[in-house]
Amino acid sequence: MTTVELTRFKVPADRADELLQARTAMLADFREDREGFLDAQLIRVDDETWLDIVWWRSSGDFAASREKGANLPGIKAFFAPITELISAEEGTTSDYRA
Repeated sequence: MTTVELTRFKVPADRADELLQARTAMLADFREDREGFLDAQLIRVDDETWLDIVWWRSSGDFAASREKGANLPGIKAFFAPITELISAEEGTTSDYRA
């Protein structure tokens, strides 16, 4: 089973471009530094609400990533415009296809 991270957060509409510009470097940092990172998809729900779906090889890989936090510049830049964490959930799927 693949672990799925579902994180919903707020970014002011006037900082959306900042978030999107930081996304490429954040994903590169994840690929380089986060064992078990498989893929991610960012969804804009409304002007200020976003849903980030991240696939991990295992729950342990996801937990290890959370412990690292914003330890690299690309990750830190992506987190910077986020003003509110709405929810963070973990689930599993057998449907993930690389």
